[in-house]
Amino acid sequence: MKLIVQPDAGIAPVVTAIKQARKSIDVLIFRLDRYEISRALEGAVARGVRVRALTAHENRGGTKSLRKLEMRLLESGVTVSRTADDLVRYHGKMMIVDGRVLHMYGFNFTAMDMEKSRSFGVVTKNEKLVNEGIKLFNADFDRQAYVPGQERFIVSPENSRERLAAFIKAARKELLIYDPKVTDSAMLRLLEERVKAGVDVRIIGKVDSKFDDIDHERYPGKRLHVRTIIRDGQRAFVGSQSLRRIELDKRREIGLVVNDRSVVSQLQQVFESDWAETASGRKAAKEAERNGKKDEKQLAAAS
Repeated sequence: MKLIVQPDAGIAPVVTAIKQARKSIDVLIFRLDRYEISRALEGAVARGVRVRALTAHENRGGTKSLRKLEMRLLESGVTVSRTADDLVRYHGKMMIVDGRVLHMYGFNFTAMDMEKSRSFGVVTKNEKLVNEGIKLFNADFDRQAYVPGQERFIVSPENSRERLAAFIKAARKELLIYDPKVTDSAMLRLLEERVKAGVDVRIIGKVDSKFDDIDHERYPGKRLHVRTIIRDGQRAFVGSQSLRRIELDKRREIGLVVNDRSVVSQLQQVFESDWAETASGRKAAKEAERNGKKDEKQLAAAS
């Protein structure tokens, strides 16, 4: 498994994956304004790759840009399907290359997300996860029902509330969370319970004002567009769903539970680096520096 860190990685991992495809590409598109990606998809079709694009029925900008994108893709030979309108929004971000490599993203294919926002993506060849991604893509592409079949593959609204609640409850030492807006009361109560149990819970993002006792800070960079939970330094969730009722229960959101220790360690390092730049992080660093100087003086006096 590999980790993509934005904005550091930029567009390269996505374009490279498309250019390396030999047989097929299945891609979910919620937003796309990086034409390098659409051109890469067109290039894949030209060299004989079967490309299927599943576009959202709408996004916050409406439908005009999506319909324009659909026409361009269709004209280049991409097979395009539009998501159903039975859910409030289809917001998942996923690409499957050659039926054997799954890309799960927290970011859209936009300059804002890929060049100016903190976000993550994971790439895996795990056969069970890839097959589950294919199953979900086919179901949504054909507007058929999807039945979850892999516990590490998290899909809203089918299983995300149950699986993410269990993921949070299992924390014993630490929960490090990136989330633009945590407002679901049930999830916040679970986080409070973990705090009371002695778990170090820290959130980079916004939290419902009723739960201000949970340690949280604004993202210190330009923009936050990622949903990630790092648990006890051993496992992590990376996906598109915030801990908000609408994203857990009313929208199509997709994520993965990551158990690759190297990837989890990288996520933890990025979080701690970002946290160090927050008000709480800088305050803790100053206190540690003062305590260090105090200890040095005590040692000097004792000697």
